[in-house]
Amino acid sequence: MTQYVYRFGGGVSDGGNGDKNLLGGKGANLDGMASIGLPVPPGFTISTPVCALYYDSGESFPDSLKAEVATGITHIEGVTAKKFGDPADPLLVSVRSGARVSMPGMMDTVLNLGLNDATVQGLAATSGDDRFAWDSYRRFIQMYSDVVLGLDHGRFEEALEIAKEDNGFSLDTELSAKDWQKLVAEYKAIVEELWSKPFPQDVHDQLWGAIGAVFGSWQSERAKVYRRLNDIPGDWGTAVNVQAMVFGNMGETSATGVAFTRDPAKGDNAYYGEFLINAQGEDVVAGIRTPQYLTRAAREAAGAKPLSMEEAMPEVYAQLAGVFETLETHYRDMQDIEFTVERGKLWMLQTRSGKRTAKAALKIAVDMANEGLITQEEAILRVDPMALDQLLHPTLDPNATRDVLTKGLPASPGAASGFAVFDSDTAEKRAAAGDSVILVRVETSPEDIHGMHAAKGILTARGGMTSHAAVVARGMGRPCVSGAGTLAIVAKEKLFRVGGREVREGDTITIDGATGEVMFGAVPTVQPELSGDFGTLMVWADTKRRLKVRANAETPLDCRTAREFGAEGIGLCRTEHMFFEGSRITAVRQMILASDEKGRRAALDKLLPEQRSDFVEIFEVMAGLPCTIRLLDPPLHEFLPHEEAEFEEVAKAADIDVETLRRRAAELHEFNPMLGHRGCRLGVTYPEIYEMQARAIFEAAVLVAEKSGAAPIPEVMIPLVATRRELELMKIVVDKAAEAVFAEKGRRIEYLVGTMIELPRAALRAGEIAEIGEFFSFGTNDLTQTTLGVSRDDAARFLTTYVEKGIYARDPFVSLDVEGVGELIALAAERGRATRPGIKLGICGEHGGDPASIAFCEATSLDYVSASPYRVPIARLAAAQAALKA
Repeated sequence: MTQYVYRFGGGVSDGGNGDKNLLGGKGANLDGMASIGLPVPPGFTISTPVCALYYDSGESFPDSLKAEVATGITHIEGVTAKKFGDPADPLLVSVRSGARVSMPGMMDTVLNLGLNDATVQGLAATSGDDRFAWDSYRRFIQMYSDVVLGLDHGRFEEALEIAKEDNGFSLDTELSAKDWQKLVAEYKAIVEELWSKPFPQDVHDQLWGAIGAVFGSWQSERAKVYRRLNDIPGDWGTAVNVQAMVFGNMGETSATGVAFTRDPAKGDNAYYGEFLINAQGEDVVAGIRTPQYLTRAAREAAGAKPLSMEEAMPEVYAQLAGVFETLETHYRDMQDIEFTVERGKLWMLQTRSGKRTAKAALKIAVDMANEGLITQEEAILRVDPMALDQLLHPTLDPNATRDVLTKGLPASPGAASGFAVFDSDTAEKRAAAGDSVILVRVETSPEDIHGMHAAKGILTARGGMTSHAAVVARGMGRPCVSGAGTLAIVAKEKLFRVGGREVREGDTITIDGATGEVMFGAVPTVQPELSGDFGTLMVWADTKRRLKVRANAETPLDCRTAREFGAEGIGLCRTEHMFFEGSRITAVRQMILASDEKGRRAALDKLLPEQRSDFVEIFEVMAGLPCTIRLLDPPLHEFLPHEEAEFEEVAKAADIDVETLRRRAAELHEFNPMLGHRGCRLGVTYPEIYEMQARAIFEAAVLVAEKSGAAPIPEVMIPLVATRRELELMKIVVDKAAEAVFAEKGRRIEYLVGTMIELPRAALRAGEIAEIGEFFSFGTNDLTQTTLGVSRDDAARFLTTYVEKGIYARDPFVSLDVEGVGELIALAAERGRATRPGIKLGICGEHGGDPASIAFCEATSLDYVSASPYRVPIARLAAAQAALKA
């Protein structure tokens, strides 16, 4: 019989061997902590395969599971000496999710399960604290009603606020046992009103309801959005962890907290976290109360008055610090820990590898390697390449004027300006329209995941450094300011008030996640400085990678940026971008409108010095490095006016009448220009265009070689080739131009002529194309379009649905379709090498900066990838990781 339940704690372990795929991350780590002797409340894990069975069976459980769960409950009863459902001395449990990778806040939790009208009396008697017992019962009803019964949690929050107002209280902790007892009765009445049934009193019904709800939350909208954003497969499923409750809300000697063994924002080797006395876990992460600092140093740095845990509970804090060291040494990574202190005794509820910012990830990886805790290779593998994006963009100019409205907690570093918006749906809509927005909320919840992703930054009035907003923002790389308590947010009116000022939706604000400042208006930014840990890790990565990394660049600024980020040449220079500049567009249009070759050449003669100048600037930056230059690719009609108002202006500049211009534009119009008269088809029809561009390239290369002594290596790329003959004709044009320039200048330079493989036919006929072409650059943007028969510009309407339904694992324009497009690339590489063993192979589409696509390039033994300048470091690190994993 298949085993589905695995016990832990109390000296018992049913195996699983820390397998996160089987037990989920939380279950594996609970078992791991128990096995090394840490104080872990006993419990059991229902394994992840049950999640798939639950959905495959129409949301029902395997027949054998009931008996296994009963055995698990018996195990907890034996260790705790309490009975589940016993009115005299009841066992209470928590029911939590636990996927194989951390998904903070995305799935459901139920605490204090096992309380009912009878067991609450037993809890009051055994604890000697009526207030604690009734507080726990009202918490359970509120949480169970929301998570399991799906009732409006706002009704319960409203009842709680009214109860506090009626008594003149501001804090939950001020309410007495009688107040809680009265509120429990009110909560039960709300349940009966909304659910049409009384609140469940049978503890076993409660347990199975909670287990079903946790499995059910795997397919909640927020969980699906999070999985899509983080590339987590939907078929992994979640485990469910059932564990004996320990209580942080049993008075002044009890507490609960969240901690990190190192600073998750900066990476410093210092304990980081928050705790609350007389509270349960959700009080810390939900921002219901403002937490206290863990360490004295952190409290003093923040200028906070409430005592830190180090000061308020020195003995327990010392024990906790020892646990931090044990866990970090055991797991060899920074840990994110949840703990509870019950009447002076420390209990560990969770540990996992902590979410961290890119800056922290770099520092922690480098520091741990230098400390000898991990190897340099492991350090390279620890940093998510895409997280480097957080480091490669501007921060606020420290010298800029700032109109500071208020200051909150610096919850996630970085800075952003945008229009203030007050709900996640508006954030998503405005961001889709191209606006930069800052999401302003009293506090965020998992339902805000889509708005948080759409926003440039997040601002909350409540919550601490480990609140939902802070943790999720750090994981996303969004700047976040939390706990800005002076903000009076009026969500219904879409405004907030602070210091006598009013900020409405649509007003621009700026947040600085490094300082916690909130400013009115936009604040200028400065470029980041990449050194220190970033530089160290990049040096280590460069020694491990095989793939070369180039940049897609066509301006001197792009080229300089790429070189600063470590690019080893240009993988794609799009020459058409140069044609759209002011004075040049007129000459381009004259060339297009010319009625014969003589007229076209006269216009091209005007463009030649401009093109040469462009290439000189690029080659000076890239002296001594390979530069792949793509000859003109887009159809000619793109250079002509499209709006009626433009025709007269263009006609006047070109010295022709408007009707002639309109007629020529009509002649060039195409119904499907992506597959029309473009690329090498232009070169075949009008070879003088490619001749001019080739001459400009070689004249510039010779000029730079003479000036600097370090000649660039031009790689002249012919686009959209489908046949050997097309490339052969174009190579003749390029070679002829090269020889003419070399003869005129009395100097030769090395160069290559190759093609962009972006059509399926070219991939299939790569063997014969390689007879002419000296390199292949896979243009994966167009190769994806032509292979899938999908327009990149129109695919957004349905690709999200395709990914959600599992048709594609990821958007194929973001991450390479390995099974389809990838097979064509592998086939072309194999056939090209069979003909020309030394042929140079690379990719230059957007996929060149995608880590998963780079791993495919490593596996296919391509020679280089080319990415946009700001993605060059991402590609360098991803290439090293691919080589280490190969």
